[in-house]
Amino acid sequence: MTSAPTPVAPSAGAELPAATAVHLHQVSYRYGDRLALDELSLDVPAGSIFGLLGPNGSGKSTLLSLLIGRRRAAAGEIALLGQPLSPRLRARVGMVFQEPSLDASMTVIETLQLQARMFGIPRAETSRRAAELLERVGLSDRTRAMTPTLSGGMKRRLELARALITQPELILLDEPTLALDPDSRLRLWQHLLEANAVGATLLLATNDVHEAERYCRRVALLDTGRLVAEGTPAELKRGLRRDAVRIEWRHEPGPEVAAMAAWPGVGHVREAGRVTHVTVDEASPFLAQLFQSAGERVAGVRIEESTLEDVYFQLVGRGIASHGDVDDAEAPA
Repeated sequence: MTSAPTPVAPSAGAELPAATAVHLHQVSYRYGDRLALDELSLDVPAGSIFGLLGPNGSGKSTLLSLLIGRRRAAAGEIALLGQPLSPRLRARVGMVFQEPSLDASMTVIETLQLQARMFGIPRAETSRRAAELLERVGLSDRTRAMTPTLSGGMKRRLELARALITQPELILLDEPTLALDPDSRLRLWQHLLEANAVGATLLLATNDVHEAERYCRRVALLDTGRLVAEGTPAELKRGLRRDAVRIEWRHEPGPEVAAMAAWPGVGHVREAGRVTHVTVDEASPFLAQLFQSAGERVAGVRIEESTLEDVYFQLVGRGIASHGDVDDAEAPA
């Protein structure tokens, strides 16, 4: 029989950094024998859009579950909005879960009304906020629709409206755009940016490199529950090779791929089937050598800027698309 987890709160007399929405100090959590969070320390500035970037199993969803009180850390200190975790904070924190979380027996408006009732919002104020939110997220004409009749993008926007109805200061987002089409992703982010513009802090868990680079002002790279690096996307990419070259082969890559790492100006080489991804100081001399040694086997080449995927690979030795042994969202409680 396992012992009860120790309470998690800031140390007595500890001073939090000014305007910190989330404060973590040496936070740990286990799923049985697997260490999901390993003495993780992190501060999320208030008013920021902050990304937690890493593959499945890196601890992102586990961390969010601790912040909403779904699980309790085994050790460490956690504070939200300058206060220790407590039920009183729940109305100040909104959450959009990774998995669909709408009640199939409820309508759109009932979904918002129930959330408001749970937090003691008066009926008249609930009606005002719900009407405003449904207009903002483009669901004002689906007020009486049952939730199963909504498209995937509509369901995601309703989940966001539900999170926003308490006017939270902190919004936790667990892969909010997963499985959405590009248009739905863009619309959802427009609403998230509007919430951030009026002061809400967004904490985003994602393994989408481009989403993190496009929207997050700061990003923490996580690997097996540890903080690998943290900073702005530009800071994290500083010192990387300048260009990234994507090579598509006509058939399986040949022995020249193994030799590329020793070519002048080459950073790292990653393989994924018939695609090879190489970071280089300059693309032109690399391409000249590529076509000289293996031009007849090359089906196509694309030159891109280096990304946070390249940063992660350089620091960890594997890509963000790699999967851990257990997906955070499916790990046992």
